[in-house]
Amino acid sequence: MSTYNPPTLLQLALEGVVRKDSIDFSNLEDLPITLFPPLFIKAFNSRHTEIIKKMVATWPFPCLPVGALLKTAGVEMLQAVLNGIDILLTQNVSLRRRKLQVVDLRDLHHDFWDVWTGKNNGIHSAEKGRKEQISKRIPKYALRRRLKVVTDLSLFFSLNKDQTCFLQWAQQRNEYVRLCCLKMNIIAFPVEIIKWILNIFHPNYIEELEIHTNQVLSFLSCFAPCFGQMRNLLRFHLCQMYLMSGSGVYRFAEVKKGAAKFLSQFSKLKCLQHLSMNGDYFSRDHMKHLFRCLKSPLESLSMNRCQLSKSDFKHMSDCQRLYQLKHLQFHGVEFPKSGFKSLQILLKNVSETLQTLKFEHCKMNDSQLKVLLPALSQCSQLTMVNFCDNDFSNLVLKDLLKCMANLSKLCVEQYPAPLECYDHRRNVVVEEFVQLCSDLMDILIAKRQPKTIIFATDTCSHCLRRCIYGRKTSLCLCWQQREV
Repeated sequence: MSTYNPPTLLQLALEGVVRKDSIDFSNLEDLPITLFPPLFIKAFNSRHTEIIKKMVATWPFPCLPVGALLKTAGVEMLQAVLNGIDILLTQNVSLRRRKLQVVDLRDLHHDFWDVWTGKNNGIHSAEKGRKEQISKRIPKYALRRRLKVVTDLSLFFSLNKDQTCFLQWAQQRNEYVRLCCLKMNIIAFPVEIIKWILNIFHPNYIEELEIHTNQVLSFLSCFAPCFGQMRNLLRFHLCQMYLMSGSGVYRFAEVKKGAAKFLSQFSKLKCLQHLSMNGDYFSRDHMKHLFRCLKSPLESLSMNRCQLSKSDFKHMSDCQRLYQLKHLQFHGVEFPKSGFKSLQILLKNVSETLQTLKFEHCKMNDSQLKVLLPALSQCSQLTMVNFCDNDFSNLVLKDLLKCMANLSKLCVEQYPAPLECYDHRRNVVVEEFVQLCSDLMDILIAKRQPKTIIFATDTCSHCLRRCIYGRKTSLCLCWQQREV
């Protein structure tokens, strides 16, 4: 038999309040502050925009973490919150009396609201929830007297209604509100729109920035001054850089000037820890500017589809800001024939800190890998390696695995299938693939038990799958159909 749980007095009181179309400021001023969060949630779920607007203006706590409620609420509720901020800004209330300091629009702080709705099953008291509502992720510089609006932005190809509403509101009020975007991700927007968005927010607050653009020359020229002001930037990713002029001809003098201006700004970024650069024709003989200008020790460095010169590698190996790297990745990088000695030096310098190492799709050959083997054997902290899509013979792969066999912390290992697995047309010979990979696996098993390990062939040009040898052998779709 089902049991009936009658509503509590609090629930009945909240129902009575939200039945009204509106609520007076005087009613809110007399409301106990412990009732504000549950009433706010009730009004929010009931879409009472007038009540929400007035509650934002009279919020009695330092932080209003409304982003956790806005995720799927729609533009109407966002507009109500922004209207509430406008009321707060126009009220004749001294900064000393005003409680609200931060309006957080990020999808965080779910624990705060869970406390007030009882989802935490009494583990935390409401009072504790009130005191701990300001997340540690809000920087100290966002908790001063002037009202801050904190957000993250992920913009993909076009602005949605919520983003358009917020950005237009923010542009008109950036003189009165401190606008803080901590994480910004912009993909495939015109340079003019990117510049407009960056001008809305104070660059000093941006901690993570990811930009994908194909208008790199114009982007670098307008972005460099703003980039240099991002003094708290921790993570930067710049992707898909096609340096083409309007006529389709590469203007190398223009590229060199733009790259040097942009890369010189790294000297002002003293908090940067994670850097990822992706783009053809951007980096040949330009990266020396980057490695000379780095001011903070990097934790991760990723170079994708870049052309690195011998000079670039020399400056990379000499850069002491890279000597504490934990994560190093090269993907689709065209290595110079004589640059591997410098890369060996870099690997030796990071041997005590490096945890993940990736050389993917780099067209490395036997002689290049041999140069790195002594340094690789010293990287005792490695937990993950990836050498897929390189051209190694079975003999040299054996030497590589003998080095890897002594690295006891390795958890994930990805290796290319040896060249002997292919015929003269680069088609996989399955019998050779299985036998050779089995022999290679035995080298590791003789020293330690591999946790996660695969040997992978090239991607099949027909079915776009690989043949994989690991705990289980899986063939590409073309080979599976042949065996049926």
